[in-house]
Amino acid sequence: MNLSLLILVPLLTAVAILLCNGLKQVRSVALLGSAVQLLLALGLLYTYHQERETGNTAQMLFEFNYTWFANLNINYHIGVDGISIAMILLTSFVVISGVLVSWSMEMLNKEFFFLLMFLSMGAYGFFISLDVFTLFFFLEVAVIPKFLLIGIWGSGKKEYSAMKLALMLMGGSALVFVGLCGLYFNSSINGAHSFDILALSKTHIPLNAQMLFFPFAFIGFGIFTALFPFHTWVPDGHSSAPTAASMFLAGISMKLGGYGCLRVAVYLMPDAAHAYSGIIILLSTIAIIYGAFATMMQTDLKYINAYSSISHCGFVILGIGMLTPTSITGAVLQMVSHGLMTALFFAAIGMIYTRTHTRIVAQLGGLLKVMPFIASVFIISGLCSLGLPGFSGFVAEMTVFMGAWQNPDTMYRIATILACASIVVTAVYILRAAGKAVMGPINDDRFTSLSDAVWNEKLAAVILISGIVAIGVVPFWLSNLVTPGTEQIILQTGQALLLK
Repeated sequence: MNLSLLILVPLLTAVAILLCNGLKQVRSVALLGSAVQLLLALGLLYTYHQERETGNTAQMLFEFNYTWFANLNINYHIGVDGISIAMILLTSFVVISGVLVSWSMEMLNKEFFFLLMFLSMGAYGFFISLDVFTLFFFLEVAVIPKFLLIGIWGSGKKEYSAMKLALMLMGGSALVFVGLCGLYFNSSINGAHSFDILALSKTHIPLNAQMLFFPFAFIGFGIFTALFPFHTWVPDGHSSAPTAASMFLAGISMKLGGYGCLRVAVYLMPDAAHAYSGIIILLSTIAIIYGAFATMMQTDLKYINAYSSISHCGFVILGIGMLTPTSITGAVLQMVSHGLMTALFFAAIGMIYTRTHTRIVAQLGGLLKVMPFIASVFIISGLCSLGLPGFSGFVAEMTVFMGAWQNPDTMYRIATILACASIVVTAVYILRAAGKAVMGPINDDRFTSLSDAVWNEKLAAVILISGIVAIGVVPFWLSNLVTPGTEQIILQTGQALLLK
């Protein structure tokens, strides 16, 4: 399997879009390119399983290593394990769904779909990189399209929101870069410094260097995944972004941070990960509780989903901070689950807003009677968010909680109990929003003539729901996929303890 295709396909699709004439050609090329991405991701999953079944026990499969800049030992080194493939699958599902819900985009449609493809290229490159400099390069590639998508096609305070998002994420990138440079200059692989993740994992970075540079890397990546108190870009960014951009931001971009925290900060600086775990758990617990209660105060559907994302991404950080095999597996499952359900939620909100021209809960009502499909999608995404059994949210959150409880420290178990209690608050705001927005009587007579979802919107919703149900009903395929990767991370952190 040539992993470079995951970068080339969206890049070539983006170039082809620029050569198109008219909306029909543009969206057809975008859909074809996103469909090929989905097929590549599914093919990668199949080929990966085939390789493992033949007895290939290598930590990373389908590796390719090419020297970019020999003087600094920078390489285009790519490869995947189960965690990477889970993120690639998530990206492909969100990309094709985002293209479908943007089917009627008329304003600067060529540039819009170009940026969507460019953003997906950055995400794929990030998830397959095994060189931290290359990983950082693709992280930066994924920032600028977000700024343009919100600033040009957004709504409300779009210029302010776009600028705030860009500055916050670029600030996070700057912190990440400091952390990566710290790793590089404190490494010694055959007498030379290295950016290679696999090589760095086999050397022991000095403890004082880990303690100094771990906060830079973890906080830098944490900003991307709404780490408290660096989460303030999330509500503004999501609320002002167009539907597809909101789906990309919450479904994909926020996962870059969680993946980076796990793959780079924790895996390469395991001593510091143990030392700072208490702070990580404290911040994640605050984010979970704060996000849940802040969501209860919102009246705008997009703000509800945005603040709930802060809470749900807190579960990712909590799972990582607990440093148990089950909790880290749960963190990866939560990343995938949240990516699917929040993309579905934003898609449903976008469908509602397109027809009603409002996102204010009090102004809606009775939508289930006039647009049953869209209302049902809204309810399904809400039920997944509150952790209803049978959906991915339940599987992911329960895995995080079970893994967190395995940590015997009393304070950590108190944090676990508090995190569990947030489910009650989640149920309150989800059921209240669903009850007022889509159930009950129709509040506005204009809503009686509204149309339901069209074919492209239905297909986008079905794709995302299929992923949510596949994880919720048969979770073992995803759990078994990511477990070898999480075990490798736990082995690394366990070895760090032994070296103390």
